[in-house]
Amino acid sequence: MLTRRHQQRLRAMYRSAGWPFQDVLEVELLAAGLLERMPAAQGGDTLRVTDAGLRAIRDGAVGNRQALSAHEALVQRVAQAQCAAGRLVWRGIALRVPLPKSEENVAPALDESAQTAIENTVIEATPDAAPVRWVVAQPDVFSVRHTSVEAYLEPVVHEIKVSRADLLGDLRRPHKRAAYLQMGGACWYVLGLDARGRPIAQPEEVPPECGVLQWDGERLHALRRAPQRAIERLPFGTWMALARATPWVGEEEMAQQSLEAPDEGVHGSGGPAGG
Repeated sequence: MLTRRHQQRLRAMYRSAGWPFQDVLEVELLAAGLLERMPAAQGGDTLRVTDAGLRAIRDGAVGNRQALSAHEALVQRVAQAQCAAGRLVWRGIALRVPLPKSEENVAPALDESAQTAIENTVIEATPDAAPVRWVVAQPDVFSVRHTSVEAYLEPVVHEIKVSRADLLGDLRRPHKRAAYLQMGGACWYVLGLDARGRPIAQPEEVPPECGVLQWDGERLHALRRAPQRAIERLPFGTWMALARATPWVGEEEMAQQSLEAPDEGVHGSGGPAGG
């Protein structure tokens, strides 16, 4: 079975002049008949994607589109549930989040080796404060209560996963989870189903600092509540980002539809309706 790295190499070889990498990944693709050697005019060999390789690229693209479609459908379902609960919702909004380098309690799984791999970050320090690392976080769904009292906003992050490989890759990036926990009073992982209709993971595979929602194809079920922390006010940078973005609004008839006996974890601060 082709991995994501095999697919990436095939696409790169199809776009390139075919110069070999001479690594194990290339050997595996040659042995599978997805690449073939071709003599180069100046001597040596170049590589060419075979017809079987082209079919593999096509199949991979189809699978990616199907996964994206399933992901987008579940993102919309979660966003709609938050809207129905009277919350303001943003999809895919990018927010800068400070992660103190010296504070281990920002995220239990955060360690120095993970911090050095953080992308799109800068380090800042002031004379009376420890250095912080600014992370650009972009959760699938970010929502706040529709209220005029800043202390009652209860920001919540929902991260949607419909692929087990995508989930495991995400869980190996503790800085990303730390940013979600920092920007929201609660963070939920929403798990989809695989091609056979099975959950992509069990609740215990998700770190305990996050809640777990399971999509069964019809409804969202809370398998584990998300721990909540009080946030008295949103940072000024977050306010500016929200002001520049437009809250997501579903179709009018869907927005007016009330969910029948909603499960805990779909509404409000990751739990019951938070109007």
